Amino acid sequence: MNAFLIFTLSLIFAFQQFPGVEAHPTSYTARRPDGARRLNINLTGSLQNPSFSPDGKSLLFTRFRDGYNKGSSDLYIYNLETGSLRLLMSDNTSNVNLPGSSWNATIHAIVFSSDREPHDEIYLIDENGSTGDEVRITDRQNKQSFEPTLSPDGRWVVFESHDIDVEDDGIITIYKLDHSSGYINLTSPLQNCKQPNWSPTGDRILYQRFVSGKWSVWTMNTDGSDVTRVTGPEESATDAVFSPDGQWIIYSSENDNVELANIYKIPAGGGTPVRITKYRGYDGAPAVSPDGSRIAFESVFGDPEESTGTKLWVINISGD
Repeated sequence: MNAFLIFTLSLIFAFQQFPGVEAHPTSYTARRPDGARRLNINLTGSLQNPSFSPDGKSLLFTRFRDGYNKGSSDLYIYNLETGSLRLLMSDNTSNVNLPGSSWNATIHAIVFSSDREPHDEIYLIDENGSTGDEVRITDRQNKQSFEPTLSPDGRWVVFESHDIDVEDDGIITIYKLDHSSGYINLTSPLQNCKQPNWSPTGDRILYQRFVSGKWSVWTMNTDGSDVTRVTGPEESATDAVFSPDGQWIIYSSENDNVELANIYKIPAGGGTPVRITKYRGYDGAPAVSPDGSRIAFESVFGDPEESTGTKLWVINISGD
């Protein structure tokens, strides 16, 4: 069946939340004092950017072959119930998903970026697909696109836009998957913004912005209005995602109370951060299960940039 037809037919399904599914006991290989458990994923390289499936039964993640953010990267899906592992995308380029709203329940598809020639662009693949089934979404000669997530209705993608071969000066941009909108910039090219994620209700987008030497988390309406700073100047906040009810933002924080970044949460409108993980190593790239009970994240003891790579962990979180 034509990929566009599959996409169109899938839009008739309404967005649903499913209860979370606890992983099979054999899915874990280690437990930390803070209660986090390491997932038993038998892969070399660096396992990063976990993202829950809409039913909470599986995790999508990126595996960098040569170390933390190094080398070609593949997309895998890990079944938390059975411990089985499925390769979704592998073509000797860097294929990377973003934690948060990258796996969409409405269109049953996964959005990711790839640096295949000529440069980074956004792609979409059916959740049951494999290499060769992906559809290219963005296509610009003078801009590169990465770090994408999808709106809850599956009609829009939001991503970072950069000039070719420029890593800074990111612009948060939205684009309609049916190509009817044009590319709409939501932030100024004078700012450096990255890693956007859609809210569960689809009315807000969070992102991180570099201000005074530190990253901070901000939110805005989907037309770029009502810009609100969420985290304060006392910390560097990255890898932010919304909780399923939209009331909280979960993120990785570097601050005076931790040796390396740990996972925190903060009210979506701003407030006092609450620490979730308590580890002397690095915890980052959190994703929240659809029922809000668990967080999956990447972790390694020490600086990830100096390591051979991170592993994936899961921690239970208390109700609010």
